[in-house]
Amino acid sequence: VVITIAQPQYVKSKRKQTKKGIDIVTILDTSASMNAEDFKPKNRMEVAKDTLNRFIRKRTSDRIGLIIFGSDAITKSPITYDHSIIKYHISQTTVGEAGDGTAIGLAVATGINRLEQSKAESKVMILITDGVNNSGQIDPISAAKIAADKKIKVYSIGIGDKKGAPIPIYHPTYGKRYARHPNGQKILTEFDDTILKEIAAITNAAYFNATN
Repeated sequence: VVITIAQPQYVKSKRKQTKKGIDIVTILDTSASMNAEDFKPKNRMEVAKDTLNRFIRKRTSDRIGLIIFGSDAITKSPITYDHSIIKYHISQTTVGEAGDGTAIGLAVATGINRLEQSKAESKVMILITDGVNNSGQIDPISAAKIAADKKIKVYSIGIGDKKGAPIPIYHPTYGKRYARHPNGQKILTEFDDTILKEIAAITNAAYFNATN
C-alpha cells in the first residue's frame, strides 16, 4: 500500500550528443630506423607515440583514425570518436610491425581511402616519418595530388636529426647492437625532407621538422 501511494515511476531517457569537428587520420612510420636514439633517453618511436597521445587528448570534438606503415600500410583503427581505442593501438604499435621499408606513397593513399567517404568539412592527415621513400608501388607526389583533389590536407612531420643517428638492433641472444657497414662503421639513418615538404605544399598544409 505504501509503495502504491508513493506512485513509483520507471523513467527511460535518451541523450543525443552532436559533435562537429575535423576528421583526422594519423599515419605513423614504424620502419626500423624509428629505433634511432637521437631523442635521448628515448628513441624516435617512443617520442612519436607520446606526442600523438598528447595531441589526441586535445582533440575532444574530432574523429581520429590510425594507420601504421613500413613497406606496407595497415589501418589499426578507422576514424572514430572513441579515442581510447586509438590510444590503445598506439601503445601496442611496435617498430617493424608493418615491414622494414618506408612506403610513404602507399601510406598516404591508405589515408585517402579512410577519409574520402567522410562528410566532415575538414579532412586532415598527419604523416609522421623519419625516412626516405624507398618502398611501395605508389609515388608519394601522385598520392599527394589525389589527396589535394579530394580536399584532404596532409601535414607532414619529419622526425629526427638531419645528421642521422645510429640504428639499434635487438638480437635475441646478444641483446642490443647497432647496424654497421661491412667495414664496422655504424650505419646512420638517412633523412631527406624534400618529399615531405612537397606533400604538404601540394595539399595546402605545412611541414615540420621535429628535432627534440
